[in-house]
Amino acid sequence: MTEPATDAAAESETQSGTEPEGTATAQRGLRYRRILLKLSGEALMGERQYGVDPAVCAFIARQVAEIHELGVEVGIVVGGGNIFRGLAASARGMDRATGDYIGMLATVMNGLALQDALERAGVPTRVMTAIAMNEVAEPYIRRRAIRHLEKGRVTLFVAGTGNPYFTTDTAAALRAVEINAEVLLKATKVDGVYDKDPMAHADARRYARLDYGDLLRDQLKVLDATAVSLCMENDLPIVVFDLNRPDNITRVAAGEPVGTLISGASSASGPVGGTRA
Repeated sequence: MTEPATDAAAESETQSGTEPEGTATAQRGLRYRRILLKLSGEALMGERQYGVDPAVCAFIARQVAEIHELGVEVGIVVGGGNIFRGLAASARGMDRATGDYIGMLATVMNGLALQDALERAGVPTRVMTAIAMNEVAEPYIRRRAIRHLEKGRVTLFVAGTGNPYFTTDTAAALRAVEINAEVLLKATKVDGVYDKDPMAHADARRYARLDYGDLLRDQLKVLDATAVSLCMENDLPIVVFDLNRPDNITRVAAGEPVGTLISGASSASGPVGGTRA
């Protein structure tokens, strides 16, 4: 059960976008009714070396529109690595906190680009930021975010957690727990978690399922340890999947075995397959 919002501001329309005529669409066959999708900033670059490729944003928007039409409530957290990486700047001498704040602003730019693509696809969208900038986005308020989701608005969470030293993976886990998401979807360039880099090793084997502890113990670099620990403490499953297949998000929402499922059940944590991604 989600927590109802009593704040009248939750009803206010502070950003453009049309409302769906009915969000109580066909929901039969869905395993997850509320999801949090984590996108890396690099995913928005496409074949570019920097910035945002509008065609990639449109591709992602079409996938989100498809599950939105099925009645799935969607929250999205996007990274900023296509524009700026605070950790990399810190390694070159910049103050770490300053670099992280610049990275948070990069996620806002990405969020606005995605909002534009989603609304072009006919999806009502809100951008909520952890750093106040009232002219371009709403401040993040948990109860208001939940209300947006209940009313069928795809909600983009930008500026990370609003604090330095935390990754956008951790922000995704935090927002997923806060909005009572049923699953965290981690979009990547490969079709799951492998025992080694499938781009460099032809014999890399993919895991069908993993336990949170397996991820931490084997230091599989899918999400940072803080994000994994937060999901583990709140029993939030994670699905790592290939974003490049246009039907994967819908398949995950329907409960089909896509990519790698990371949860508290480790009954099937062995590697499967072996095809190079």
